[in-house]
Amino acid sequence: MLGKLLLLFTVIPVVELYLLITLGQNVGAGPTIALVLGTGLLGAWLARREGSRVLRSWQGSLARGEMPKEGVISSVLVLVGGVLLVTPGVVTDVTGLLLLLPWTRRWVANAIRKRLEERLAVQEVGGDPGLFTGMGERFDTGRPRGSVIDVDVVETDVVETEADAREPG
Repeated sequence: MLGKLLLLFTVIPVVELYLLITLGQNVGAGPTIALVLGTGLLGAWLARREGSRVLRSWQGSLARGEMPKEGVISSVLVLVGGVLLVTPGVVTDVTGLLLLLPWTRRWVANAIRKRLEERLAVQEVGGDPGLFTGMGERFDTGRPRGSVIDVDVVETDVVETEADAREPG
């Protein structure tokens, strides 16, 4: 986890800075600044458009009583893509654009979903919980995983009170 944070907050900004300086030296400061501003505006516009489209798709699916085809992961990827495109830099711009394009976003969402399902399956079997460490500790019942809980069915009598028997109005 620490290595990923180190990469996120140190290595990527250094790479971005290097690429922007190199781009500025090759094409000039004006075009480089225009590129950074243009991708920021494009990112804001695309994030709004794709976010609205995903929201409409969700609303339509829920109105029909169906599960939305584009899940929460896809919605989060739209948000991340927009933020990355607004962030100055070449690597963040390319990554953000890829997350905002529907076909690449679906591919990334499927890869994330598959990874999460694998981690959940590992936890179910009792292996290394990884991502979900500690989630089940609060609900530990002392029974082995997968054991059946016995339930007693009790019959009761329904007692009608005077207030229940009165007709309304």
